[in-house]
Amino acid sequence: MTPLPGDRLADDTRMDAVTLHVRDLDLMTRYYRDALTLTELAVPEGLELPAGARREETTVLGRGTTPLVVLHRARDLPAPGRGEAGLFHTAVLFDDEPGLAHALASVATTAPSTFIGSADHLVSQAFYFTDPEGNGVELYADRPREEWAWDGAHVRMDTLYLDPNAFLGDHLTDAARDALATGDPEARAAGTRAAGAGAVVGHVHLQVGDVPAARRFYVETLGFAETASVPGALFVSAGGYHHHMAMNTWNSRGAGPRASTLGLGTVAITVPGADDVGALRERLDRAGVAVRDDGAAVRFEDPWRNAVEVRAA
Repeated sequence: MTPLPGDRLADDTRMDAVTLHVRDLDLMTRYYRDALTLTELAVPEGLELPAGARREETTVLGRGTTPLVVLHRARDLPAPGRGEAGLFHTAVLFDDEPGLAHALASVATTAPSTFIGSADHLVSQAFYFTDPEGNGVELYADRPREEWAWDGAHVRMDTLYLDPNAFLGDHLTDAARDALATGDPEARAAGTRAAGAGAVVGHVHLQVGDVPAARRFYVETLGFAETASVPGALFVSAGGYHHHMAMNTWNSRGAGPRASTLGLGTVAITVPGADDVGALRERLDRAGVAVRDDGAAVRFEDPWRNAVEVRAA
């Protein structure tokens, strides 16, 4: 069943900070701050904490005033298995190629063993990493939208070779290179703030057990539009973006509902207004999806118990 136009998510829908449950909060904070060049931000007063979590065991990291990753210490949770549903990667979208190059060079000098690959996707240039607890991370920059090609409602994407050294040679600025060369942590942080572009969570990629079930939930119920499909994976978005979310079965075909583990805590989505939240709540009710609504956000789970939160901007 294809959703009616009124059942689509609004064009201005965007992704928000991804929450991770982590075992070693200090190690993970250093990775996202010192290697990926994010900045520690104050923990918002209204931030909902998981059961048993404490504010002092929570770290929020982002760029400028925009949170991108929220880390909660959860010492007692087990690590997820490779074939389980959960997070494939959190994708951080940089405003421009120099900002992306700065972050890439930072990881290369601080945590080079976490780099796992790169790709030219036609719509974007992307670099892939695995954080110290096994969570996937993508750092990327989009090509201009006028350069994207579409076949009807599907955007053309590919996975072509992208040389990280050539990318750095083309885009790493002298200011970023000087900032990364200093051994003084304060000077390096100041250089990062000066050289680093803004960034947001561009998309979130999940591991699921079944692509048709993912399509029924994320397209037919939530109201994303399908923008691409490849064997074992589905890509969806709002407002004509190449993808805000993706779901694949490459490592997790047949996976059932998740147990409580380290790794993905919550995928957060922001819609323009309260009316959009209300319309989504009605769609979820019609589909029989259990929803928790506290007046500020609706929270629910996909068929694999991946937690999703939607709130108004």
